[in-house]
Amino acid sequence: MEPEAPEAGFDPKSFVGALTSRPGVYRMLDAQGGVLYVGKARDLKRRVGSYFTRSLNRRIQLMVSQIQGIEVTVTHTEAEALILENNLIKTLKPRYNVLLRDDKSYPYIYLSADHAFPRLTWKRGARRDKGRYFGPFPNAGAMRETLRLLQKLFPVRQCEDSFYRNRGRPCLQYQIKRCTAPCVGLVSRDDYARDVKHAVMFLEGKTNQVVDELADRMEQAAATLEYERAAHYRDQIVSLRRVQEKQYVSGERGDLDIIACASRAGSACIQVFFIRAGRNLGNKAFFPRVPEGTEQADILSAFLSQYYPGKQVPTEIIVNVEPADVELLESVLDARDGRRIRIRSRVRAHRARWLKMASNNAGLALDSRLASRAGMQQRLEGLQESLGLDEIPARMECFDISHTGGELTVASCVVFDEQGPVKSDYRRFNIADITPGDDYAALIQAVTRRYTRIQKGEGRLPDILFIDGGKGQLSAVSGVLDELGIVDLALVGVAKGPDRKPGMEQLFLSGGNTPIILPPDSPGLHLIQQLRDEAHRFAVTGHRQRRARKGRTSVLQSVPGIGPKRRQRLLKQFGGLQELSRAGVEDLSRVDGISNQLAEQIYEAFHGEG
Repeated sequence: MEPEAPEAGFDPKSFVGALTSRPGVYRMLDAQGGVLYVGKARDLKRRVGSYFTRSLNRRIQLMVSQIQGIEVTVTHTEAEALILENNLIKTLKPRYNVLLRDDKSYPYIYLSADHAFPRLTWKRGARRDKGRYFGPFPNAGAMRETLRLLQKLFPVRQCEDSFYRNRGRPCLQYQIKRCTAPCVGLVSRDDYARDVKHAVMFLEGKTNQVVDELADRMEQAAATLEYERAAHYRDQIVSLRRVQEKQYVSGERGDLDIIACASRAGSACIQVFFIRAGRNLGNKAFFPRVPEGTEQADILSAFLSQYYPGKQVPTEIIVNVEPADVELLESVLDARDGRRIRIRSRVRAHRARWLKMASNNAGLALDSRLASRAGMQQRLEGLQESLGLDEIPARMECFDISHTGGELTVASCVVFDEQGPVKSDYRRFNIADITPGDDYAALIQAVTRRYTRIQKGEGRLPDILFIDGGKGQLSAVSGVLDELGIVDLALVGVAKGPDRKPGMEQLFLSGGNTPIILPPDSPGLHLIQQLRDEAHRFAVTGHRQRRARKGRTSVLQSVPGIGPKRRQRLLKQFGGLQELSRAGVEDLSRVDGISNQLAEQIYEAFHGEG
């Protein structure tokens, strides 16, 4: 039901004079009876009166100028007022309130109980069924990925009970080694229970203990010449370590949420990182509607009060800015969850690093959101104008070459569309059978391989192709395109200008002799620089990886302090040298006998510049 329009001639002075000083909620109305703002107060008289007696920022002044009526609801306590305020904001969606739009329930991984062969699946909403719940996960994608990994690591069934009870032979999951077919008795209860136990330990963050058990079983199998079983355990260890290295958080066994807010230009982003049993289950970005001029403390306060109702609250919430009314928020969350909840903004050591990570993610996500559409469109229009294109390019590609002294040459191809980078379409090419250091030959080989595949239907042609280089590179690539019969493709060479300074690039168009030099502030030039820099980054990364693979065979022997026993322990824990080379410092330092300093030396041996 729509609210009634307030009576004409609203007098704020007389209204405030008649207000009570008890706690409650106030609703500010415009001339049509629409709700402008909902707020809570410990003292209604003082809080509402402050809007008409003190200097206000521009946003609040604009709101106050539209007030034609105020409705109040008196409550027993301020905490009760906070809950009512939250409910009204969600229901009424006032224009001047911070409004969290996403309020979907989060998925959990569920392990059924009261069954000889329990099932792993996922659930949303109320957790009524008997069994264990793990989570919450930030989104269905993160939850499905974890379930997929669990099924690969520990083949616990995920099928419906109705499907399980009516099997006469193993299903496809058994054939692809994602289930041990308990439905037809192909696995013993003890072996199945062991897989369930390991899956639970993994979800509880006890990955190291699982690895130790698997490593012991691998050695036992190898000792009894059961090499296929030993290889199975080795693959499990490798997969576990790969999963573990994705978890940024370490050294923590509790549950907490890390929440960071970034705001500017009338927009805000809030990043929530979910830490459960010491494992980073992922993060989720929220973009609440935020009135201009709202402080970050107020944004966080509104977010927390709207976000947690109906959700499981961790015992600790870490924020990058202390929200307004932090003590009140804590008391309300305590009462809702029946436990002591703490909201902290001043943290050290691991927590400070996690908080910085969340803050960086919030800032980057906000930058991306602000720049994605408007900024990209402006750059595309600038590129069209600068290069005299008939229409705005919908797809662009750029090539670059990277090598060290002509060795281990790698070419990269990056792709952009109207939204920005299309990383799924990026490609690298390991260049072979050319004279070392011949960049022209490397470029010809990469472009030939790329566009031969596209001509065969394995992709789509771009509207414009950029090459990192000048007229020589442009001529070489033009010859390749002619041989492949590719026409109507704009070709641009991007040569570095005098002193190789950014902003002084010279652009060579196919068929032209005079370079184009765009102003340093040209949006089109900024897009070209972004493409060129991304192609360079992607090529250099590929070259470093190729160089690192070549020199790994004797890496451990070169690290001081790594003797035969420690070397054997490292290889055993990570399932081989290849997986060891992918480990981070934190993963390495978890191994018994490997200090942080030694872990850094091992990491540097694999990843240093040399």
